[in-house]
Amino acid sequence: MLEQPTAAALVEAFANTVDVEEESDEIATPAGLAAWLHSRGLRDSRTAVPAATHASYLSLRAGIREQLGAHVGDTPNPDHLAAADQVLADHPVLVTSSGSLLATPDLPPDRRPLAQLAIAWNQLTTTGDASRLKRCAEHTCAWVFWDISKNRSRRWCSMKVCGNRNKSRAYAARVRGQEENDPAPN
Repeated sequence: MLEQPTAAALVEAFANTVDVEEESDEIATPAGLAAWLHSRGLRDSRTAVPAATHASYLSLRAGIREQLGAHVGDTPNPDHLAAADQVLADHPVLVTSSGSLLATPDLPPDRRPLAQLAIAWNQLTTTGDASRLKRCAEHTCAWVFWDISKNRSRRWCSMKVCGNRNKSRAYAARVRGQEENDPAPN
């Protein structure tokens, strides 16, 4: 079994702060974001983050989720990708002599976790591990998961649930198509 890197676990958890199926969002509010960041050890304070900073987190998450959807064949929304790219550009990082990335020391405390998320995403894309992190192809689910398949071909978070839903719908559509093409009896 392929071990999920720490960076992938962080990005997966961040992307999964929105639950499409349950229609919930852990970081929908600045206070919710602060609580999530604190629970992950990314921020000491539980006080709400400023609204502009909160919007940056939401933009980064939307862009990451779009990119992860592309890993299962979805066409990413270019507006979400551009907004996430802008957030990343606004949060420069330092490259140490050992080649590791660090948040710049002049970043405000509310933006440091954002830089850490950007660094984690960068690590995944640099190593190629980002292709193992995917958004479920079942759009009613859209849960982000780590693909442990040998050939990186998994499309659903769970074959038993989401994969079965998809295959059942495809089968029903084929049956309906056959019924429509069969000539009516006289």
